Amino acid sequence: MIFVTVGSRKYPFNRLFEKLDSLYDEGILTDKMFAQIGTSTYKPRNFEYKDFISPEEFERRINEADIVVTHGASGSIMKALNAGKKVIAVTRLKKYGEHINDHQIQNNEAFAANNYVIAVYEMEELGEAFLKIYNGTDNLVPWENKDPLAILNLIDQFIQENWQ
Repeated sequence: MIFVTVGSRKYPFNRLFEKLDSLYDEGILTDKMFAQIGTSTYKPRNFEYKDFISPEEFERRINEADIVVTHGASGSIMKALNAGKKVIAVTRLKKYGEHINDHQIQNNEAFAANNYVIAVYEMEELGEAFLKIYNGTDNLVPWENKDPLAILNLIDQFIQENWQ
């Protein structure tokens, strides 16, 4: 089972849902999928979805999933990692009107640099991300949350080292 979540901000993420539908059409995706699509105007054809879900349903969907596809919000990523899921973090980009800036690039790079997630920046990379998980070549390592500030420190360290 695949769970997709894109949060509740006012920015649509149509390009993600269009690509997921095309991956089903191409036969790359065959697993059952449920998506929380937020304010996206594109309505998926190949999988079940709702615009918004309750926090309880969110937790249930994460727990049921084998793979979580999320936008680059650290809260959503952390919930999936804390649940022990394989995570594909898809970056919302300003140039597509998906966010007000490109801060999700840094979030996803920080998580990916430590092999906690597979980061996707352009949709052409999404199919390969799924194939890495399916083929067991994803090199993902489990997240161990020993320090409540660990994620903030991880992101801060990555930004300090790579964005000066």
